[in-house]
Amino acid sequence: MPMIKTVEISKAFGDLQVLKKVSLTVEQKEVVCVIGPSGAGKSTYLRSLNRLEKIDSGRIYIEDKLLFDCEDGVDRAKLPAHERSAALLEVGMVFQRFNLFPHRTVIENVKLAPMHVKKIPEEQAREKAKALLDRVGLSDKLDAYPAQLSGGQQQRVAIARALAMEPKIMLFDEPTSALDPELVGEVLSVMKSLADGGMTMLVVTHEMGFAREAADRVVFMYQGAVLEIAPPEKIFTNPENDRTRQFLQSVL
Repeated sequence: MPMIKTVEISKAFGDLQVLKKVSLTVEQKEVVCVIGPSGAGKSTYLRSLNRLEKIDSGRIYIEDKLLFDCEDGVDRAKLPAHERSAALLEVGMVFQRFNLFPHRTVIENVKLAPMHVKKIPEEQAREKAKALLDRVGLSDKLDAYPAQLSGGQQQRVAIARALAMEPKIMLFDEPTSALDPELVGEVLSVMKSLADGGMTMLVVTHEMGFAREAADRVVFMYQGAVLEIAPPEKIFTNPENDRTRQFLQSVL
Protein backbone atom coordinates (compact mmCIF):
# COMPACT_ATOMS: atom_id res chain seq x y z
CA MET A 1 0.00 0.00 0.00
CA PRO A 2 1.55 3.32 -1.04
CA MET A 3 1.83 5.92 1.71
CA ILE A 4 1.30 8.68 -0.87
CA LYS A 5 -0.30 8.36 -4.27
CA THR A 6 -1.20 11.17 -6.63
CA VAL A 7 -3.01 10.62 -9.91
CA GLU A 8 -2.77 13.29 -12.60
CA ILE A 9 -2.96 16.26 -10.26
CA SER A 10 -2.96 19.69 -11.89
CA LYS A 11 -2.81 23.20 -10.50
CA ALA A 12 -2.81 26.64 -12.09
CA PHE A 13 -2.25 30.12 -10.71
CA GLY A 14 -4.21 32.24 -13.16
CA ASP A 15 -2.84 31.50 -16.62
CA LEU A 16 0.27 29.80 -15.25
CA GLN A 17 -0.05 26.02 -15.21
CA VAL A 18 2.18 25.02 -12.27
CA LEU A 19 1.36 21.30 -12.11
CA LYS A 20 0.51 19.25 -15.19
CA LYS A 21 -1.08 15.87 -14.44
CA VAL A 22 1.55 14.81 -11.91
CA SER A 23 1.31 11.14 -10.92
CA LEU A 24 3.61 9.68 -8.27
CA THR A 25 3.60 7.05 -5.54
CA VAL A 26 5.74 6.86 -2.40
CA GLU A 27 5.88 3.48 -0.73
CA GLN A 28 6.15 2.78 3.00
CA LYS A 29 9.65 3.53 4.35
CA GLU A 30 10.71 4.86 0.95
CA VAL A 31 12.74 8.06 0.53
CA VAL A 32 11.87 9.92 -2.66
CA CYS A 33 13.77 13.07 -3.61
CA VAL A 34 12.30 15.56 -6.07
CA ILE A 35 14.80 17.63 -8.03
CA GLY A 36 14.55 20.14 -10.84
CA PRO A 37 15.06 23.81 -11.67
CA SER A 38 13.32 26.65 -9.85
CA GLY A 39 9.77 27.06 -11.08
CA ALA A 40 9.37 23.37 -11.90
CA GLY A 41 6.40 23.00 -9.53
CA LYS A 42 8.22 20.97 -6.88
CA SER A 43 7.14 22.97 -3.83
CA THR A 44 3.58 23.40 -5.12
CA TYR A 45 3.34 19.63 -5.54
CA LEU A 46 4.52 19.06 -1.99
CA ARG A 47 2.15 21.68 -0.57
CA SER A 48 -0.78 20.15 -2.42
CA LEU A 49 -0.40 16.93 -0.46
CA ASN A 50 -1.47 18.49 2.84
CA ARG A 51 -3.91 21.04 1.43
CA LEU A 52 -1.66 24.08 1.70
CA GLU A 53 -2.46 24.41 -2.00
CA LYS A 54 -5.80 23.31 -3.46
CA ILE A 55 -5.46 21.30 -6.65
CA ASP A 56 -7.68 21.94 -9.67
CA SER A 57 -7.94 18.34 -10.80
CA GLY A 58 -6.67 14.86 -9.98
CA ARG A 59 -6.69 12.53 -6.99
CA ILE A 60 -4.58 12.43 -3.82
CA TYR A 61 -4.41 9.34 -1.62
CA ILE A 62 -2.73 9.12 1.78
CA GLU A 63 -2.35 5.54 3.06
CA ASP A 64 -4.89 4.31 0.49
CA LYS A 65 -7.52 6.85 1.58
CA LEU A 66 -8.85 9.10 -1.16
CA LEU A 67 -8.47 12.54 0.43
CA PHE A 68 -9.06 14.69 -2.62
CA ASP A 69 -10.78 13.92 -5.92
CA CYS A 70 -10.97 17.14 -7.88
CA GLU A 71 -12.33 18.16 -11.25
CA ASP A 72 -12.47 21.79 -12.39
CA GLY A 73 -11.55 22.87 -8.87
CA VAL A 74 -14.42 20.96 -7.23
CA ASP A 75 -13.54 18.27 -4.68
CA ARG A 76 -15.77 15.22 -5.04
CA ALA A 77 -14.08 13.06 -2.38
CA LYS A 78 -16.59 11.50 0.02
CA LEU A 79 -14.25 11.07 2.98
CA PRO A 80 -15.78 12.55 6.16
CA ALA A 81 -14.03 15.71 7.35
CA HIS A 82 -12.79 14.17 10.60
CA GLU A 83 -11.24 11.24 8.72
CA ARG A 84 -9.56 13.60 6.28
CA SER A 85 -8.17 15.67 9.14
CA ALA A 86 -6.89 12.55 10.88
CA ALA A 87 -5.18 11.38 7.68
CA LEU A 88 -3.53 14.78 7.16
CA LEU A 89 -2.17 14.65 10.72
CA GLU A 90 -0.13 11.63 9.59
CA VAL A 91 1.82 13.97 7.29
CA GLY A 92 4.51 16.14 8.88
CA MET A 93 6.13 18.98 6.96
CA VAL A 94 9.34 20.96 7.25
CA PHE A 95 9.52 24.20 5.28
CA GLN A 96 12.31 26.29 3.74
CA ARG A 97 11.75 28.87 6.45
CA PHE A 98 11.63 27.52 9.95
CA ASN A 99 8.32 29.13 11.00
CA LEU A 100 9.09 28.81 14.71
CA PHE A 101 7.21 30.89 17.26
CA PRO A 102 9.78 33.59 18.09
CA HIS A 103 8.28 34.32 21.53
CA ARG A 104 8.37 30.64 22.57
CA THR A 105 11.35 28.64 23.77
CA VAL A 106 12.66 25.69 21.82
CA ILE A 107 10.89 23.12 23.97
CA GLU A 108 7.66 25.11 23.87
CA ASN A 109 7.79 25.18 20.07
CA VAL A 110 8.05 21.40 20.01
CA LYS A 111 5.46 20.51 22.67
CA LEU A 112 2.65 22.93 21.76
CA ALA A 113 1.08 21.08 18.81
CA PRO A 114 0.78 17.69 20.57
CA MET A 115 -0.81 19.43 23.56
CA HIS A 116 -3.31 21.50 21.60
CA VAL A 117 -4.07 19.20 18.65
CA LYS A 118 -3.73 15.76 20.20
CA LYS A 119 -4.63 16.85 23.75
CA ILE A 120 -1.52 15.18 25.18
CA PRO A 121 -0.88 16.15 28.84
CA GLU A 122 1.80 18.81 29.22
CA GLU A 123 4.29 16.68 31.15
CA GLN A 124 4.03 13.87 28.60
CA ALA A 125 4.42 16.34 25.74
CA ARG A 126 7.45 17.89 27.44
CA GLU A 127 9.17 14.53 27.89
CA LYS A 128 8.51 13.66 24.26
CA ALA A 129 9.87 17.05 23.17
CA LYS A 130 13.01 16.57 25.25
CA ALA A 131 13.61 13.17 23.66
CA LEU A 132 13.14 14.56 20.15
CA LEU A 133 15.42 17.53 20.78
CA ASP A 134 18.05 15.15 22.06
CA ARG A 135 17.58 13.11 18.89
CA VAL A 136 18.34 16.15 16.73
CA GLY A 137 21.29 17.17 18.89
CA LEU A 138 19.72 20.10 20.74
CA SER A 139 19.27 18.83 24.29
CA ASP A 140 21.30 21.82 25.54
CA LYS A 141 18.96 24.37 23.88
CA LEU A 142 15.62 23.55 25.50
CA ASP A 143 15.11 27.00 27.03
CA ALA A 144 16.69 29.04 24.26
CA TYR A 145 14.61 31.23 21.96
CA PRO A 146 14.77 30.88 18.14
CA ALA A 147 16.64 34.18 17.78
CA GLN A 148 19.45 32.72 19.91
CA LEU A 149 19.95 29.80 17.51
CA SER A 150 21.74 29.42 14.19
CA GLY A 151 19.69 28.69 11.08
CA GLY A 152 20.73 25.04 11.18
CA GLN A 153 19.68 24.74 14.79
CA GLN A 154 16.33 26.38 14.05
CA GLN A 155 15.69 23.94 11.21
CA ARG A 156 16.51 21.01 13.50
CA VAL A 157 13.95 22.38 15.98
CA ALA A 158 11.45 22.52 13.11
CA ILE A 159 12.16 18.86 12.32
CA ALA A 160 11.68 17.91 15.99
CA ARG A 161 8.42 19.89 16.03
CA ALA A 162 7.11 17.98 13.01
CA LEU A 163 8.15 14.65 14.54
CA ALA A 164 6.36 15.52 17.79
CA MET A 165 3.05 14.85 16.04
CA GLU A 166 4.27 11.29 15.33
CA PRO A 167 3.67 11.43 11.57
CA LYS A 168 3.97 8.40 9.34
CA ILE A 169 5.16 10.55 6.43
CA MET A 170 7.57 13.48 6.42
CA LEU A 171 7.59 16.11 3.69
CA PHE A 172 10.64 18.37 3.35
CA ASP A 173 10.39 21.48 1.15
CA GLU A 174 13.98 22.49 0.37
CA PRO A 175 14.85 22.39 4.08
CA THR A 176 18.43 23.63 3.59
CA SER A 177 17.87 26.37 1.01
CA ALA A 178 17.71 29.15 3.62
CA LEU A 179 20.86 28.02 5.41
CA ASP A 180 24.44 29.19 5.14
CA PRO A 181 26.51 26.48 3.41
CA GLU A 182 28.39 25.50 6.56
CA LEU A 183 25.10 24.74 8.34
CA VAL A 184 23.61 22.49 5.67
CA GLY A 185 25.39 19.33 6.81
CA GLU A 186 23.89 19.27 10.30
CA VAL A 187 20.33 19.32 8.92
CA LEU A 188 21.06 16.72 6.24
CA SER A 189 22.59 14.49 8.93
CA VAL A 190 19.32 14.53 10.89
CA MET A 191 17.34 13.80 7.73
CA LYS A 192 19.67 10.93 6.85
CA SER A 193 19.17 9.41 10.30
CA LEU A 194 15.39 9.60 9.81
CA ALA A 195 15.74 7.85 6.47
CA ASP A 196 17.96 5.17 8.01
CA GLY A 197 15.30 4.69 10.71
CA GLY A 198 12.64 3.84 8.14
CA MET A 199 10.70 7.10 7.96
CA THR A 200 8.72 7.54 4.75
CA MET A 201 10.04 10.78 3.25
CA LEU A 202 9.31 12.95 0.24
CA VAL A 203 12.03 15.57 -0.10
CA VAL A 204 12.23 18.53 -2.47
CA THR A 205 15.92 19.36 -2.50
CA HIS A 206 18.77 21.07 -4.32
CA GLU A 207 21.27 18.91 -2.40
CA MET A 208 22.28 16.39 -5.04
CA GLY A 209 24.65 14.60 -2.66
CA PHE A 210 21.79 13.90 -0.26
CA ALA A 211 19.55 12.70 -3.10
CA ARG A 212 22.29 10.41 -4.38
CA GLU A 213 23.03 8.97 -0.95
CA ALA A 214 19.66 8.81 0.80
CA ALA A 215 17.00 8.44 -1.89
CA ASP A 216 15.48 5.18 -3.03
CA ARG A 217 14.15 6.98 -6.10
CA VAL A 218 14.73 10.43 -7.59
CA VAL A 219 12.04 12.37 -9.45
CA PHE A 220 12.98 15.05 -11.97
CA MET A 221 10.35 17.75 -12.51
CA TYR A 222 10.40 20.41 -15.21
CA GLN A 223 7.75 23.01 -16.07
CA GLY A 224 5.13 21.38 -13.88
CA ALA A 225 5.55 17.83 -15.13
CA VAL A 226 7.43 14.71 -14.05
CA LEU A 227 9.93 13.92 -16.79
CA GLU A 228 11.85 11.07 -15.19
CA ILE A 229 11.76 8.77 -12.16
CA ALA A 230 14.64 6.43 -11.45
CA PRO A 231 16.94 5.10 -8.72
CA PRO A 232 19.71 7.61 -7.92
CA GLU A 233 22.48 5.51 -9.45
CA LYS A 234 20.56 5.53 -12.75
CA ILE A 235 19.43 9.14 -12.80
CA PHE A 236 22.83 10.56 -11.78
CA THR A 237 24.96 8.42 -14.09
CA ASN A 238 22.75 7.68 -17.10
CA PRO A 239 19.53 9.71 -17.19
CA GLU A 240 17.21 8.91 -20.07
CA ASN A 241 15.67 12.35 -20.53
CA ASP A 242 17.76 15.02 -22.24
CA ARG A 243 16.39 17.75 -19.98
CA THR A 244 17.36 15.73 -16.89
CA ARG A 245 20.86 15.36 -18.28
CA GLN A 246 21.14 19.11 -18.99
CA PHE A 247 19.95 19.99 -15.48
CA LEU A 248 22.38 17.63 -13.77
CA GLN A 249 25.29 18.87 -15.90
CA SER A 250 24.50 22.43 -14.77
CA VAL A 251 24.33 21.65 -11.04
CA LEU A 252 26.96 18.94 -10.57
